[in-house]
Amino acid sequence: MAITATTGTTGTTGSTPTFSTGTDRTTMDTNTFLKLLVAQLQYQDPSNPTDSSQFMAQTAQFTSVEKITELASLTQKVLDASNQQTGSSLVGKSVTYTDVNGASHTGTVTGCTIGSQVPNLTVDGTTVALSAVTAVTTAAAATTA
Repeated sequence: MAITATTGTTGTTGSTPTFSTGTDRTTMDTNTFLKLLVAQLQYQDPSNPTDSSQFMAQTAQFTSVEKITELASLTQKVLDASNQQTGSSLVGKSVTYTDVNGASHTGTVTGCTIGSQVPNLTVDGTTVALSAVTAVTTAAAATTA
């Protein structure tokens, strides 16, 4: 994403930077924040410098956002690991799942393929996403019922 700084004028304070992005994205990443911060410092009015408390508040906000992003990433990794463990624990169990047409099927899980997001189960030769499973029973309970 390209960020360009242009100089505009406002009232009595002189020139202030105006930023525009080359895309319609509304998210800011680390590089964008740092570019904005450097531009803010570069284009500030020397006779009226930025208040240091504002600078510290911006830095604290950036740090908070960065840590929240890291926490979200770690939470996703925990969720993925939990899904993988759940999928592998279903091997040998009887599951009921809904296919893409909305029909319900029951079969025994014979394998689990761990993908990038949601594990895929092999149910009687058919690949089924873990998220499509609607019920789980032990294979022995399913055959005696």
